[in-house]
Amino acid sequence: MAAICVFCASSEDIDVRYLELARAVGTEVARRGHQLVSGGGSVSCMGAVARAARAGGARTVGVIPRALAALEVADTDADELVVTADMRDRKREMEQRSDGFLVLPGGIGTLEEMLEIWVARSLGMLAKPLVVCDPFGHFGDLRKQVAAMVAGGFVRPAVVDAVQWTDDVVTAFDLLEAGMRAGAALHPTAGEMLEAEP
Repeated sequence: MAAICVFCASSEDIDVRYLELARAVGTEVARRGHQLVSGGGSVSCMGAVARAARAGGARTVGVIPRALAALEVADTDADELVVTADMRDRKREMEQRSDGFLVLPGGIGTLEEMLEIWVARSLGMLAKPLVVCDPFGHFGDLRKQVAAMVAGGFVRPAVVDAVQWTDDVVTAFDLLEAGMRAGAALHPTAGEMLEAEP
């Protein structure tokens, strides 16, 4: 099984359609026989994706900073709950435990997580795939800003290729799995699983 890290919202003030998207992602994690790595919260999209994954039989790992454990209401139902010293340790732990990264609509925390992986990929420092599933156009302005930075010569055009975009959950997982097969650094069990597939 591969370990799929999902970056998503922890706000409870968002439209229900984002929760439905998170549930669909959790269900697909389980359907494909993968493990979920999440931000370790039990609320909003973070909680929805983890509960849906577990409902389908997937193993879930939550990674949450000590200071946020009470604030976000830690996902104590996770198969493994890792409590880190701070946000930087959280991101490092999530990156190390994951074979691929799936981004859903979220706030500045989600944006920070996505950009850190995006930058590492664009610099050739990380081979694990990064996919954004954005069916509602949440990141449309970000994509325009990146295009403007490319046009202005601030970033290389290849930066755009370091992330893949889709508006469909099934396609998102197809892209992640293709990226992992193409040479991402996998955990041994994930590598064995992917090599065995036709």
